[in-house]
Amino acid sequence: MNNLKLISLIGILMLWCNLSPAIAQETKLMIRAKAKDAKFIGSSIGGAKIIVKNSLTGEILAQGLTAGSTGNTKKIMEEPVVRHQELAEESTAGFEAILDVKEPTLVNIEGFAPLNKQQARVKSSTELWVIPGKDITGDGIILEFPGFVIDILSPQTHEILSAKDSIELKANIVMMCGCPITKGGLWDANQYEVKALITGENGQSKEIKMEQKEKVSTFFAKAQLESGLYEVLIYAFDPVTGNTGVDKTNIIIK
Repeated sequence: MNNLKLISLIGILMLWCNLSPAIAQETKLMIRAKAKDAKFIGSSIGGAKIIVKNSLTGEILAQGLTAGSTGNTKKIMEEPVVRHQELAEESTAGFEAILDVKEPTLVNIEGFAPLNKQQARVKSSTELWVIPGKDITGDGIILEFPGFVIDILSPQTHEILSAKDSIELKANIVMMCGCPITKGGLWDANQYEVKALITGENGQSKEIKMEQKEKVSTFFAKAQLESGLYEVLIYAFDPVTGNTGVDKTNIIIK
């Protein structure tokens, strides 16, 4: 083979390489869900649903639940955080998305948490470029979820109660990661405004302050109501962080 033919063959091979389709590369992306002013959302409260999509086409590239522990309380909540310091440990809740991408791809990451608490569930999302073969690990991408999880324990839905008796108002309130709320605790009940808003069928409302006592994360109050139909809404508000949460039920007073 003469030099001219060899050069031509090399040129053809180079052209073919340049024109050949890119090969998808497995790329790992760690995604974590973190409660605002609290810890990571993991298995103990049902996790966060994570969906990774191609931002341009909407194609779902990966989806799953965050699983693992809420993380190291001291590291997350008490120690000062410096640049590049990781909050997550090996056991800390997260979802590892494994993507097959052929070229740099802009992805949309959506999280819904806490997944199993519909009245408290909120959506958090972000976008970023994923480069083939360039894993994002460690803390990875952290989505923040503001709020409180509130479950009204009493009165029960559509419960029929007597106007002669005082009505017990009771609610379980935790952070979005499930972390407990107590007076004087790390998540201090004294810092939060918790009230029951009771609205009758005539549209008139009364607001009653609730306090945490007797049991961790459980808030109590009592009310006296006349006969009628009522909506009971219990809310929590943190004036320091802006966290909010709500649950509702309906009762009948005879």
